[in-house]
Amino acid sequence: MAVGKWGRSVRKHKWREWSRLALAVGASTFLAVLNASAGSWSPGIAALLIGPLLACIRLDMRRTAAVAAWSLLLALAAGAAQRRVSTPGFVVEFLVLLAGSTLAVRNAAQYTATETALARAMEVAHASQNAILHPVSAQLGSVSVCTRHHSPVPGASAGGDLYDIVHTPYGTRLLIGDVRGHSLDALVTTAATIRAFRDLAYLTPGLADLAGALDARISPSLGPEDFVTAVLAEFTPGEVRLVNCGHPAPIRLGNQIKLLEPPEFALPLGLHPTPRLHRVFLQPGDQLLFYTDGLTEARDAKGTAFPLLERVGDTLTAPSPSDALDALYGMVTAHTGGPLTDDLALILCQPADAPAPSVVRYA
Repeated sequence: MAVGKWGRSVRKHKWREWSRLALAVGASTFLAVLNASAGSWSPGIAALLIGPLLACIRLDMRRTAAVAAWSLLLALAAGAAQRRVSTPGFVVEFLVLLAGSTLAVRNAAQYTATETALARAMEVAHASQNAILHPVSAQLGSVSVCTRHHSPVPGASAGGDLYDIVHTPYGTRLLIGDVRGHSLDALVTTAATIRAFRDLAYLTPGLADLAGALDARISPSLGPEDFVTAVLAEFTPGEVRLVNCGHPAPIRLGNQIKLLEPPEFALPLGLHPTPRLHRVFLQPGDQLLFYTDGLTEARDAKGTAFPLLERVGDTLTAPSPSDALDALYGMVTAHTGGPLTDDLALILCQPADAPAPSVVRYA
């Protein structure tokens, strides 16, 4: 299916290029025919510059140069048909056409170089983001962890979702967050936040103190309107400790499905939050789902949000955490009717020694 979509996209792109080329060539040809006619009025061969100008707007240098060469040949043919090639008026108009065509080719070259550089930058950005958010499917300490990251549809800019999991002397610690914005600057902030978490998670005993240390580390590099929503989690035997800084609350999956909202709202990182530690006791078989707002903001054609709490329990019938996350993403894209337009990060955690839950009900 993915190959089919890619093929249709390529064919559509090629069709647009050929239609633009045909329009530019057709405009020059039509004007040349008017000039070569024996009527009492003709637009002048300088008007053939319309073809190269149309080409340089959206076509590359090679195609624009072809249109420009075709226009110059048509101008000479039209002048020869009227026996005006040696007249001063024709020479002046031809020089105007030549100069304009040269500028059109130069403009197309600059446009092509800019487009190539931008495409390369976005390619590097997405490759860097995928390297930062590499998939995890492993046991860290006493916790089994599985992650997924889905980038936006082709053509969208780099996102700001982030996550990381480390095993520390204080337990297995997890960070999931979302940087404000979707640009290369957001990607830089994503990398800086993950780097700060890896540095500080091993050195800071308290989870709330870790949030404060992260805020102090990344705030100097943020703009006045930049911030990072985040959830920090720390797994210890029988419980998980949470600190939420303006991020969607995780979900506990087990005999009951519950949204683990913080006791009070805290500002995102970068805005100097004062979050409170939230302790949640876990039963055997409980799982925790962490996610970014690409899940909660997924909407169908009518604008209806994805019913997360009602549907998330269905994923527990999957044979493995990896299959569960794939099933959840399949449900979301079925709801939206296609790929998501925003980044989405998912993390599913379960104590490694706990049996899989057999009964799930919404509460």
